Amino acid sequence: MDEFRNTAKPDDDWWRALWPDPRGTLRALGVTDGSLLDCCCGDGFFTIPAAALVDGPVYALDLDPELLDDLDRRAAAADRRVETIRGDARAVDDLLAERVGTVLLANTLHGVPEPTELARRIRAALRDRGRFVVVNWHDRPATETTVLGEPRGPPEALRMSPDETVAAVEPAGFETVETVELEPYHYGVVFERA
Repeated sequence: MDEFRNTAKPDDDWWRALWPDPRGTLRALGVTDGSLLDCCCGDGFFTIPAAALVDGPVYALDLDPELLDDLDRRAAAADRRVETIRGDARAVDDLLAERVGTVLLANTLHGVPEPTELARRIRAALRDRGRFVVVNWHDRPATETTVLGEPRGPPEALRMSPDETVAAVEPAGFETVETVELEPYHYGVVFERA
């Protein structure tokens, strides 16, 4: 399997400058109840705030054991229960012990070699009418996506417009619910399992 491109953990300082209110971002995307999987979660930047919002189990999936260990430590310090799962997102439906109500995929879809196939696997991990929430960088030049004075984000050739995200996900058995602007440089598309 090909590795996902440009999905390394970003520097904490600029990540926090870019996302000062991760809980508010999740609320704007409708992540407020049920069970959740943060797919390709990294160190849990969105996972731990999600655990404070939803009333069901929270799972966090990533390949990197060091990032998952960091997430476990941070979740314990925040008194949040998160079950970490080490594995490849392309096997998500095989890795989860139960179907979930929401899957969050933040800042990753742009680097997936076969995004529609990943969306199919995510669909299989969702309950009926479950939601798939994709957060992506807007398709803009890096010179227009600066954080703390530096151009940031994935390589421009990998960036996806909201329409490209919809075109990649809907064929996997999803309906688009809404697109949410996430200032200054991101958008979120909320899909529902058809």
